[in-house]
Amino acid sequence: MIAALRWIVFAIAALAMNFPILVTLVTSFKSARELSTNPGLWVRAPTFDNYLTVFHVSERLNIFLYLANSMAVALLGTGLAVALALPAAYAIARGKVGERTLLPLIVNLRAVPLIIFAIPLYMMFQWLALLDTRLGLGLILAIVNLPLALVILVNAIRDIPAELDEAALMDGASRTQILLRILAPVCRPAIVTSLIFGFITAWNEFLFGLMLTTSKAVPITVGASFFFAASGGGVQWGVASAVMVVGALPPVLLGLVMYRQISGSMTAGAVKG
Repeated sequence: MIAALRWIVFAIAALAMNFPILVTLVTSFKSARELSTNPGLWVRAPTFDNYLTVFHVSERLNIFLYLANSMAVALLGTGLAVALALPAAYAIARGKVGERTLLPLIVNLRAVPLIIFAIPLYMMFQWLALLDTRLGLGLILAIVNLPLALVILVNAIRDIPAELDEAALMDGASRTQILLRILAPVCRPAIVTSLIFGFITAWNEFLFGLMLTTSKAVPITVGASFFFAASGGGVQWGVASAVMVVGALPPVLLGLVMYRQISGSMTAGAVKG
């Protein structure tokens, strides 16, 4: 009886949390005519016309370009953030460099609303000719991802006994060798977790994609909004739902595939403290 009650509560909670996703998915398979007469969750006549509209490449709309842009900037923003955070985390965890000033400063910067940085970043990017480029957007996303990656990796390195470093130093290893050959393999779960969270955060970034891109480097989060009125005259809800489903698939699939990796790293203490 108690087990059945738990499953009922779990099912209700899962339905409540995923209801918007379910509505969006169902709407993407409805025609405009059915949407006007059937607002429910049941699809009477499923259609793929909305997805065909989304994947139809035109001069103004190109979802493949938007997806490629998001993939490129997400990989750049994630990889660069982790590459910078790993040696910084080693210096903080082992050498206590910036433990009381640098680490809190970087972490607290992530708590500041990103809109505060929008205007100075736009002016700086305009001067550096980085507007509407994948490189420019990727650099910004690396900064956005850096605080979380740094916190995860600092705590992961702290959990590793310092005796490993001392033994390696006695064997003649350099600090760089210790970091790359000893600590990095041991911290692999934390590194993978940082990469996953960073990729999802970078993929879902909207503000800087909206402000710093116009046509060539537009990410899917911004490009999806171009489809809402693809046929003109009001919002095309079916098309809008289809493009949102397509844009959400990469991070959702990544989270599902890497769920055990993420949960294992977190329970091991990677985000402890």
